[in-house]
Amino acid sequence: MDNQVRPSFDLPRYLSALPLFHDVAPAELMRIAEGCTIRRLARGQHVFRVGEPCEEFHVTVIGQVKLYALSAVGQEKVIEIIGPRGSFAEALMFTGRPYIVNAQAVTDALVVSVSKKAVLGEIERDPRFCLRMLAGMARRLHGLVRDVEDYTLCTGAQRIIGYLLRDVVEGAEPHGPVDVSLPVSKATIASRLSLTPEYFSRVLHELESQGLIQIERRDIRILDPKALAAYQMQ
Repeated sequence: MDNQVRPSFDLPRYLSALPLFHDVAPAELMRIAEGCTIRRLARGQHVFRVGEPCEEFHVTVIGQVKLYALSAVGQEKVIEIIGPRGSFAEALMFTGRPYIVNAQAVTDALVVSVSKKAVLGEIERDPRFCLRMLAGMARRLHGLVRDVEDYTLCTGAQRIIGYLLRDVVEGAEPHGPVDVSLPVSKATIASRLSLTPEYFSRVLHELESQGLIQIERRDIRILDPKALAAYQMQ
C-alpha cells in the first residue's frame, strides 16, 4: 500500500494550490513534481521515524498525520497533528540531520513527499522560492511559541476551549451553533494539548453540563460560540 501513485492524481495542480507553490510557474511545478513521491498510508503506518535520514519534506493530502516523541519509558507526547494541505519537516530537511520526531498516520492518509534535491534546485533557479519556504517555517515557529504560551499561561480547560474554537471565524454567525468534528481520537488531541485523556473528557462533559456544547462521539456542537469564548475567560 505504501509508495503507490494514483494515476488520476494531478500532482502539479495540487502543488499549485499550496501556499508554498502559489507563484511557481507551471514548468517549475512539473520539475518539482518529478522530485516527489506519493504514498498511501493505512492508519498506524509511519511516514518516518526518529533517526531516519531526512532528505525530503512532506505534505498531507488526505487524512491526518501526527508528529510525536517518546520518552525514555515509552510515554507518547503528540507535538502536532497535520491535516490536509499541512506540511512538515521543511526546516529539518536543510540541517542534514536525521528526523528528531516520529510521523505516523492516525487515519488512512495520502502524503506527498518533496525531495530536498528538487527544493534546492528551485531555490537556485528562483531565490523567491526560498523566501516562501522561510515564511512557512516562520508560521510554524509562531505556532510553537503560541503553544508554549498556552501551556504556561492557560489552564487545561482554556486550552480545550481554544481548540474547539480554533476554526470559528470571528463575526461569522457568532450566536448560531457551530459543529466541530474532532479529526482524531480524544486521547490524541489530549496529548497534543499536554493533558490526560481523562481530564480532556471531564472538561468536555462539564462544558456539556453547562449547556455550552453537545457531544456525540467525535462530533461536538458549540451551541453559542460567544458564550463558550466568554466561559474560557473566567
